[in-house]
Amino acid sequence: MKERWLPVGVLAGILFVINVVARLVIRFGFDNGTEASDRVSLAMFAVIGVLLAAIAFVVARREPLARWSGDVAVAILVALAATIFIGPFISGSQPFANGAGEFFAQIWLYAGFSAGGVLLGYLLVTALGLDHRSQSLKRFAEVKRAKPQRVVRR
Repeated sequence: MKERWLPVGVLAGILFVINVVARLVIRFGFDNGTEASDRVSLAMFAVIGVLLAAIAFVVARREPLARWSGDVAVAILVALAATIFIGPFISGSQPFANGAGEFFAQIWLYAGFSAGGVLLGYLLVTALGLDHRSQSLKRFAEVKRAKPQRVVRR
């Protein structure tokens, strides 16, 4: 059980740490300025998307989609919940301090960049023919070609 859930927890932790670093940069580096805050937040979402694209690329080469997609989804949801409910306290605010619109906008941005990153990584590995399914089909074809044809007598 540890082999399955430890990577999920580590990924969720890494995604949350990226958010914490962005919040601390906004709090101490830019004194909570709106324009700087938007730029750092956008950079944070881009880093999360690129990280998830790289993870999807690497994991899709070794395991089938059905095996790893649920684990990545759980890690993203845990990191999203931590980002939404714990993250604001790190930057000296509260989850609903800026209103429900900003709260839900952050959820949609996080979900969009996360899903986009995973989709980009998976589509790239599939387009290159390096995913688990393509590799197993390639091995199957090689095994079939390696066998000599049977002679059929009538």
